[in-house]
Amino acid sequence: MAVVVVDDSGNVKAAQREDGASMFRVDVALGKAWAAVAFGVSSRALGERASENPNFFVSMASTAKGRFLPQPGAVLIKDEGGTIVGAVGASGGSGDEDEEICVDGVTSAGLRHE
Repeated sequence: MAVVVVDDSGNVKAAQREDGASMFRVDVALGKAWAAVAFGVSSRALGERASENPNFFVSMASTAKGRFLPQPGAVLIKDEGGTIVGAVGASGGSGDEDEEICVDGVTSAGLRHE
């Protein structure tokens, strides 16, 4: 499992990879979080949108140099007022499991998620 937190500009603020996890996990978690904060929605919502307009999302992935991954497993981080302050992405389980880890982390930090 790996978890990556980015700020509202997509800059990495924290990253952690579990011992024994694939070296790709951090990159996948970053791609999910980066995509979420770039579009202002969860990576799950982006995955749903991608099925409706695949060419656009392939272009986005190319434009973002691999940092754009519209797959379940990342949520936005919002402050008390609802302002997006970043996103968190996870990789290592199913998309649902990754998303659950992100939601639990954001909630534990006393922040809101979407």
